[in-house]
Amino acid sequence: MIISLSVASIVAVLASCQPHSKDGQNGSVEPKETVASQDIKPAESGYADVNGLEMYYEIYGKGKPIVLLHGSYMNIPMNWSHIIPLLAKDRKVIVTEMQGHGRTRDISRELSYEGMADDVSGLLKHLEIDSADILGYSMGGGVAFQVAVRHPEQVRRLVVVAGTYTHDGWWPDVEASYATFTADMFKGTPIEKQYDSLGNDPDHFPEFVKKVISIDLKPYDWSEEVKNIKAPIFMAIGDADGVRYEHALELFRAKGGGKMGDIHGLPKSRLAIIPGTTHIGMIQRTDWLIPMITDFLDSDLNMAPPTF
Repeated sequence: MIISLSVASIVAVLASCQPHSKDGQNGSVEPKETVASQDIKPAESGYADVNGLEMYYEIYGKGKPIVLLHGSYMNIPMNWSHIIPLLAKDRKVIVTEMQGHGRTRDISRELSYEGMADDVSGLLKHLEIDSADILGYSMGGGVAFQVAVRHPEQVRRLVVVAGTYTHDGWWPDVEASYATFTADMFKGTPIEKQYDSLGNDPDHFPEFVKKVISIDLKPYDWSEEVKNIKAPIFMAIGDADGVRYEHALELFRAKGGGKMGDIHGLPKSRLAIIPGTTHIGMIQRTDWLIPMITDFLDSDLNMAPPTF
């Protein structure tokens, strides 16, 4: 219980650091408070009819499209408020809220990584975008892996920040903590407050907590499928993350890493382990992480090894 309370407390701290939406009434919420930044407004926002969902999304900037997929219990403002302005300078940034999260109301459908990946695919079709770069954080990283597995033609490049492709990709104590998650752990936190303020029924918050964590209580292993993804992958974790180093290294080796680049050349996929950085800290290290991401997305990935 101590572990799980710590996890919930950390998530609450993260949420409290982000701008909050104004309180709203239950029911549909008009996308007036886009919350990405006081200095940037979306070019488009609304709801897409996707797989039985009314899926909320916002679009910022112009250029090559990139889709941002948030973590568990989060939404656009919590996860991306400080990141959208950095990426939208020269890209079309598409942010969405997954089933049951934020302004995307839940439906009577099991929550799964595969289902959410299909929703992302449907959103891209709704927006008439043939392919895009996909960036997922934590739970969104798992969704991103599944988008690339299930809908490879829609993925140009894949960025996974602190996400896993097997259930035991997390450190054992982290994985064990998931079974103890309850709504009481989030009582009074910004997570609960934003759930209410974005038009959800407060009485359903315990169901929301239970349903979201359910996807990590069932064993999953997409190792073979993920290692066969054709799109270049950039996987980034913190050195004090919840994701095991070996988990990230196994994928990087499968994608051509584990060799001296000066001799064998550089692989098209990349790996970063950010020093002094926790799981939540990953999305706060924008000064380090965003340049790495943009370099990966902009590179032709056919760079010759450096020479003297």
